Amino acid sequence: MTKNQAKRVIRILLFLGTIISLYYVPWPIVKAWIKPLPDTVQKQAQEAIDMGFVGIIVYVDEGGKEPAFYAAGYKNRENKIPADPNTLFKIASVGKLYNALAIAKLVYSGKLSLDKTLSDYLPELKGRIENADRITLRMLVQHRSGIPNFTDTHNYWAHPKETEDEKLALVLDKPANFEPDEDYEYCNTNYLLLGIIMNRVLGYDHFQYIHKEILMPLNLNHTYGSIRDVNMNDVMSGYYVGYNNDLKTDDIGSILATAEDLGKFIRALNDGSVFKDKKEQEIYSSIYKYEHTGLIPGYQTIAKYHEDIDTVVIQFTNTTDFNGYEWNLSEIAYNRIVKILQKNQK
Repeated sequence: MTKNQAKRVIRILLFLGTIISLYYVPWPIVKAWIKPLPDTVQKQAQEAIDMGFVGIIVYVDEGGKEPAFYAAGYKNRENKIPADPNTLFKIASVGKLYNALAIAKLVYSGKLSLDKTLSDYLPELKGRIENADRITLRMLVQHRSGIPNFTDTHNYWAHPKETEDEKLALVLDKPANFEPDEDYEYCNTNYLLLGIIMNRVLGYDHFQYIHKEILMPLNLNHTYGSIRDVNMNDVMSGYYVGYNNDLKTDDIGSILATAEDLGKFIRALNDGSVFKDKKEQEIYSSIYKYEHTGLIPGYQTIAKYHEDIDTVVIQFTNTTDFNGYEWNLSEIAYNRIVKILQKNQK
């Protein structure tokens, strides 16, 4: 092969590589990202439906203004019920904010210690969870325990567990993913164990404590610990691409809240009004963050405070999928909403 022939072959291979790579480009995501920005949040909510979401709810609390509510698509697709800004939504991992705050309050009151270990509080797990005698509460809160994540076990979401014992059994006697405090790995098992510890220390379900110490002082009357505590007609339906059934009745342990209740909580968390004093706030700040996202089959939540515009934005979307496109699209929709708000404040 001559030098010129070799160059020609290389050019052909590069061209073929480009064609193949373009085939795998997630064009719906690219299209949503480059589309011109609409001038209102409501128009962006409608565009989210065009992206493929069944329904969307957006709550916007700009400092000094009355909160604004937006919705598009369906609360329930089968019955053609429009999305309702006041509906209850499974907020998934956003519930970790409430639990981390409850831990901080219990540490402040002296009922818990961040430096005590898992085996101090749950001695029966010594020998069943590797390093239980070295994993501290602080490590559990901060996802630095090394304990395997029960929701990562094979085919978990096809057959999710409902009880604490069933969930915990999935990781008992399994090797640690890393040594305590040597790495970070987001892990739902950490918060499962924190809930069990709080239950034992309190002598009752820890959500009752959250209700008394967090929800009631903030007048959050539309936040619940379980679907068993609500009227199912008040819950937004959840959908998984390729699966026809409504997922709202699945009892997977998620807190439910309206967008307004969650927005008020995020505001109180960030402005400090949820804390008894600076000391309690410092305890919380040392262990966890002030915003969160949540994802379970059928439900996606983004809950953040944007300091540059003094604005809380909550977004609920009720459609998920296997390949993660829907999550990427929800983030694009959310970021575009924030850009609209930033633009309108200038």
